[in-house]
Amino acid sequence: MLVIDGHCHAGRGEALTAPWNSAAPLGGYLRRARAAGIDRTVVMPVFHHDSRRANAELAQIVRRHPDRLIGFGWVHARRDAGRVGELVREAVTGHGLRGIKAHRLEAPIGREICEAARRWRLPIVYDVASRPHALDLLLPAFRDVTFIVPHLGSFADDWRAHRVVIDQLARHPNLYADTSGVRRFDYLVEAVRRAGAGKLIFGSDGPWLHPALERHKIELLGLPANDLALVLGGTLRRILAPVARDRLTAMAAR
Repeated sequence: MLVIDGHCHAGRGEALTAPWNSAAPLGGYLRRARAAGIDRTVVMPVFHHDSRRANAELAQIVRRHPDRLIGFGWVHARRDAGRVGELVREAVTGHGLRGIKAHRLEAPIGREICEAARRWRLPIVYDVASRPHALDLLLPAFRDVTFIVPHLGSFADDWRAHRVVIDQLARHPNLYADTSGVRRFDYLVEAVRRAGAGKLIFGSDGPWLHPALERHKIELLGLPANDLALVLGGTLRRILAPVARDRLTAMAAR
């Protein structure tokens, strides 16, 4: 079973006011992930003022660990308006990145990001920051785009957001959620019961949270072997498979 951590950060930010916009060094995380039996990790930039630079730096980090890291690019719906397509094309064909990360606290995503994801068949990791209701507008409008909501909708332990996202997981086939930082364990249990294990993706929110602890939560769900394999990497591998095929096609056409 290939185990993939679907949520980790890498690189440097610029604001230097909090860990998530300062730096995400991977040395400790990579040692912990190896000890926890994690084979591959999806890495995304920290909050950054310059998406192009953030993606280039992330790509350099991924190239140093090609057998362990999978890169997702960063875009900002407001600052990058009018050039999102260009940035995403560069992220895919120039850097080999395989997904998009956006954050509601920076700027709620809209059509431009979703259309770029559709064009390149990329999944979008969209942190709704405890405000998942707009997903009911996004998901039907872009049924052919895969959305992954980190933290089951709230890193801030907002049980109301968890409940909304669980309901959305059960109703929308193109929505998935990662398990990183979810402290109220029974909401993970409820998500599996209502939406199925295939709608959850293991994530650690490294390097700040310990990947072994976050993986142990998944083991404690007591899932059958096939369902456990889906959460720990099988579902994410399926989501990323068309991205890999399309990237090779695009690279060949350059």
